[in-house]
Amino acid sequence: MRLTLSVNGEVHEVDGLWEGESLMYVLRERLGLPGAKNACEQGECGSCSVTLDGVLVCSCLVLARQAEGRVVTTVEGLAPPGELGVVQQAFVETGAIQCGFCTPGLIMATEDLLRRTPSPGDAEIREALAGNLCRCTGYEKILDAVRLASARSTG
Repeated sequence: MRLTLSVNGEVHEVDGLWEGESLMYVLRERLGLPGAKNACEQGECGSCSVTLDGVLVCSCLVLARQAEGRVVTTVEGLAPPGELGVVQQAFVETGAIQCGFCTPGLIMATEDLLRRTPSPGDAEIREALAGNLCRCTGYEKILDAVRLASARSTG
């Protein structure tokens, strides 16, 4: 089976897809984009979050064939190579990155939140990030990062 999809603005063709292959597997193993992390494989932790046609999804739950002809954005596609986007920079500056395993999913969820709600309150931030698990932190620095990114994005 062949898959054609756009990832981070570039069209890719993937040959030899097997029926049950996940989008996460294609991104990580076939396209060399390790940002979507393989953690729970059940859509519970958010570590594999990407956008599919602008909608935040857990790529471990999306069959690769469901992405045929669609647009995927991963954490690698949020800023030009060698640069950081506003949200990524805020995570670095606030120390919201510890082991880094959950960070790509949290950044994708934050990007999605700020696209929908540019100036979210704390309750909205907590709700938007509720699908992302972090084992290293008490989340306060992550909340600080979202607040900083929001302030910088809205001026």
